[in-house]
Amino acid sequence: MDGLSAPGQGAPWKQWGHDLDSNAIDQMVHACRLPVAVRGALMPDAHVGYGLPIGGVLATRDAVIPYAVGVDIACRVKMTVLDLPLRKLERGADKLRRAIETETRFGIGAHFKERREHAVMDEDWSVTHVTERLKDKAWSQLGTSGSGNHFVEFGVLETDGSLPGLDPGKHLALLSHSGSRGTGAQICEAYSTIAMDQHPELPKEVKHLAWLSLQGHAGQEYWAAMELMGRYAAANHACIHRHIAEHLGAEVLLDLENHHNFAWKEEHDGEELIVHRKGATPAGAGVLGIIPGSMATPTYVVRGLGQASSLLSAAHGAGRRMSRKAAIKKYDWKFVSPVLKECGVELISAGLDEVPMVYKDIDTVMAAQADLVQPLATFMPRLVKMAPAGERPED
Repeated sequence: MDGLSAPGQGAPWKQWGHDLDSNAIDQMVHACRLPVAVRGALMPDAHVGYGLPIGGVLATRDAVIPYAVGVDIACRVKMTVLDLPLRKLERGADKLRRAIETETRFGIGAHFKERREHAVMDEDWSVTHVTERLKDKAWSQLGTSGSGNHFVEFGVLETDGSLPGLDPGKHLALLSHSGSRGTGAQICEAYSTIAMDQHPELPKEVKHLAWLSLQGHAGQEYWAAMELMGRYAAANHACIHRHIAEHLGAEVLLDLENHHNFAWKEEHDGEELIVHRKGATPAGAGVLGIIPGSMATPTYVVRGLGQASSLLSAAHGAGRRMSRKAAIKKYDWKFVSPVLKECGVELISAGLDEVPMVYKDIDTVMAAQADLVQPLATFMPRLVKMAPAGERPED
C-alpha cells in the first residue's frame, strides 16, 4: 500500500474554472486520496504548489497538513480607505511613495532597527519550542512585507455604495499583501518534517501531504503555532497601515482584510472538519473579501455567497499562469514599462517575475466563480511597491 486510496476512490472534489494546470489537478486528486481527506475544491486561480495546489481547498477529519496550509502561514490582503483626496495620487505621489518606503520594508531578512509595537508581541510565544525560539526574529520583522508576490500599493477604490460607511464613488485606498514572514516559513518546515517522519508510507511525490493528528502532541503544537501566526500576520498589516496613515496624517474610513494559507475548524455536512485553504479565501454567506489581480489590473472587493460545494471558499487572486523562471526569461522592462504607463501605474520596485503578464486574467477568474462571490467594488493600483529584482520568493 502506498498510503493513498486507490485511483478513483478518493474523497469527492469539485473544480471551478477551465484550462487549469493539469499538474495542479493531479495534486488535488492525490490530496483527496489521503485517508484523512473528506472533501475538496479547486479554485479558478489554481496552480502548482507543494503538496496541495495553490487554490486548493481540502477538508480533513481530525488532521492538519502543514503544507496544505502553506509556507507563508496566514498570508492575507488588507485594505484601508483613507480620507485623502484622489489628487494625492498625482500631485502628492512623492509623499505617498515616501510613506510606503519609510513605513515598511521589503526583501528577505527585511527588518526594522527600531522595532514596531503591537500587542501580539506581548502574547505567550512559548506555546511551542519553535515559536519561542523565533519570537525575537518575528519582532524584528513586525511590519515588514517580505518578497515574492507581496506588495504595498496605493490606488483608486470605486464603489456603488455597497460597502459600509463609504459614499458611492471613487476613494483613495491602501492595499497590502503579505503574511507571517520567515517565522511562518520555519514553523511550516519544522512541523512538516515531523509529519513526514510520522508517515513514511507516503510515496515521494506526495510527501508534502503528510499530516498531523490533532489528537497528538505535534498536531496540537502546530495548531497553536498556526493560530499565533494568524495573529502575527494580522499585526504585520495593522502596523503597515497604521504607520502609513499616521505618516500621511490621514484618517481611516474603511478597514477590510481576509486571509488564506490557513486551516479552520468548521462544520460541514453535520460534522466538524478541518478546512485547509491554501491560496483560497473564505467565502461564507455575507463574508467580505478581497481578491487581487496584478499590479496593473483590478482588485475586487467581494461578498461571499456561501456555496457549500466549494467548502465556502473562493479564489485568493488571479493566480499565476507562468513560473518565475519562465517570466524572467520571457520579459524585459522595455516591454513591460510602457504597459504599466498606459495603465497609469507607477512602479517603485518589483522583479520581472511579478509583472502583470505572468498572471491569469482576473476578470476570467471572477467570471468562473460567479456562484461563489458577488463583486461589490473595484480597486485599481496606481503606485506599487514590491521586493526588488533578485529576491527569493517567500510565498
